Amino acid sequence: MILNKKYFSIYFSLFFITQMFSQETKDTSQDSLKVETLNEVFISATRTLRQLSSLPLPAQIVSKKDIERSNSIRLNDILNEQTGLITVPDFGGGEGIQLQGLDAQYTLILIDGVPLIGRSAGTLDLSRISVGNIKQIEIVKGASSSLYGNEALGGVINIITEKPRTGFNGSINNRFGSFNTNDLSTSINYKKNKLGISAFINRYSSGGYDLIENDNLNTVDPFHNYTFNTKFTYDFSDAINMFVSGRYYTQNQDVIATETLRGKSTIKEWNTHLQLNQTYSEKWNGYLEFYASRYKANEYLNENDGSRFSNSFFNQLMLRPEYRIAYNINENNGFIAGIGITHESLNRTDFTEAPIFNSPYAYLQYDTNLTKQLNLLLGARFDNHNKYKSQFSPKGAIRYVFNEKLAFKGSIGYGFKAPDFRQLYFDFTNATVGYTVLGYNAVPAAITALEAQGQIANIIVPISEFNNQINPENSTSINIGVDYKISASITSNINMFRNNIDNLIDTRIIANKTNGQNVFSYYNINEVYTQGLEFNTHWKPSNLLKVSAGYQLLYAKDIEAEKAFKNGEVFARDSPTSPAFQLNKSDYFGLYNRSRHMANIKLFYTIPKWNLESNIRTTYRSKYGLFDTNGNGYLDDYDDFVSGYTIVDLAFNKTFYKNYKLGLGIDNLLNFTDTQNISNIAGRIIYGKLNIQF
Repeated sequence: MILNKKYFSIYFSLFFITQMFSQETKDTSQDSLKVETLNEVFISATRTLRQLSSLPLPAQIVSKKDIERSNSIRLNDILNEQTGLITVPDFGGGEGIQLQGLDAQYTLILIDGVPLIGRSAGTLDLSRISVGNIKQIEIVKGASSSLYGNEALGGVINIITEKPRTGFNGSINNRFGSFNTNDLSTSINYKKNKLGISAFINRYSSGGYDLIENDNLNTVDPFHNYTFNTKFTYDFSDAINMFVSGRYYTQNQDVIATETLRGKSTIKEWNTHLQLNQTYSEKWNGYLEFYASRYKANEYLNENDGSRFSNSFFNQLMLRPEYRIAYNINENNGFIAGIGITHESLNRTDFTEAPIFNSPYAYLQYDTNLTKQLNLLLGARFDNHNKYKSQFSPKGAIRYVFNEKLAFKGSIGYGFKAPDFRQLYFDFTNATVGYTVLGYNAVPAAITALEAQGQIANIIVPISEFNNQINPENSTSINIGVDYKISASITSNINMFRNNIDNLIDTRIIANKTNGQNVFSYYNINEVYTQGLEFNTHWKPSNLLKVSAGYQLLYAKDIEAEKAFKNGEVFARDSPTSPAFQLNKSDYFGLYNRSRHMANIKLFYTIPKWNLESNIRTTYRSKYGLFDTNGNGYLDDYDDFVSGYTIVDLAFNKTFYKNYKLGLGIDNLLNFTDTQNISNIAGRIIYGKLNIQF
């Protein structure tokens, strides 16, 4: 079991610091743990109902109203506009989210509190999520493994979808625009007495787009997908209620890999979620939950003559039962505890076996208002696993209210990311180039087989180094912030963060092949870190105008690389023919695909006389590097960078006869594209949108 003493010393120091502020008090004016009818209620950060403004953690909500006013149709569009978040494409074309400078694989994505699966390359493609039935999006920054376990090393994004509400109503929504994109959805809702039912159907299609002319290939090939989502609620009594949901997603896409290779790609995903809630007494509540999900992807490529060139498949299954219980000692003190087990299996192309992961877990959290001013949150979780070392994940957070305008909050937590199936069992050889990638557990048998075939020229890393277990990546996350209410119409907050990641899993060359190529595998390396600050401000002088702005400053670096630069071990050239010169510590830029600066400004304005809502939303990303272009193995100031860019979106929505809304807008008004480095920005998109309520 990994249990570093330094985490305990910091963790419990946080508890003792709070005691200096604590006083004997029974004041109940502080936000109660039992409050259920609050504005901006937040669930993900504590798994209890909490007011966003009272949380001791860095968190934010994207409301349904803001989603609707932006006219966005996919989840990645919405997240790109939030402070400190940026979607980045992987080599497979999917878009994952980067949060506080941490890769997409370190952020847990939930729908209604349960995880999405299907990380074929460590990235969960967010563009497959429709926003048509989203009630709100909850974003928790910082390690959250104390409640959610694996993959929550960097944070959690929870997509809360609409539940059945009283009455009968529905809507039809259609948006069409550039690149032959069309998004059509409908929702129906019914609830009377004890029974509630809702359904959501979405069809999204695109003709694809091409950023590079004259190459006879598309940047994104044409596709269409469908999402079906149903929910069922039933109140057996005032004390017992049930919630059941089902979601099905399917996508088909034409694939043109080269001028001679064509094929198809299909994705099929389903999940079902059952929850039975029971109130035992005024203080005790129990929740029995079962979740199941399967994600299947298949792709084939054929030659021009119809012969099969390649075929790949991906079939992942997750099952997770969980029981949790909440106990409110009084209005200012409460516990939540849970136990469960996660079962995962994966059958995939180029795997040495069809692995099965089993991981039982248990967690406990204590939430208390020690005084009128001071809220304390302490939690921990234990995860056992059949394939890697057990993990203990503590977390602590405090919020101290100085007065009605100023509040301090700070948190420290431990997060972990287990080695995924690919990093353990991959056995892939590129048929065209000839290199090989092996999962850690696959190395001994695969290298022995390659040696027997005469394909190994030289072994660089002894096979004996792969007889142990590869360690999970883990992080200590620290966030310190201040909330300041400047006036009734202006609020702001600043959050400073630091994420120290140990045992980062990276690739290295373990052998040379006789064809001149290499064999790669995975291993743990030393610490990297991301640190910086985030600033947000909101100004709402009236119900007609709302302005918000956000900024992130980020430094993301490898500590070993910093040492190499500091010791004068790194050199660069201005050109291939110029002499090499020594670099110093200030020349080290940091990790790849990270921008030093990101910012956003949003302005929403309503004209009641015309029943018109309008908004302009601007995001900025400063330069970043994708490759080492001067050959020294690091990203430094003398490498080539992707230039910074600005995206401007406009949206207008006019309501007719109460139930009809017409929307018009332009995404990427400035028509920014980067044909060489950025594949997920298509160019200017002009669209129209019609919404009908009934």
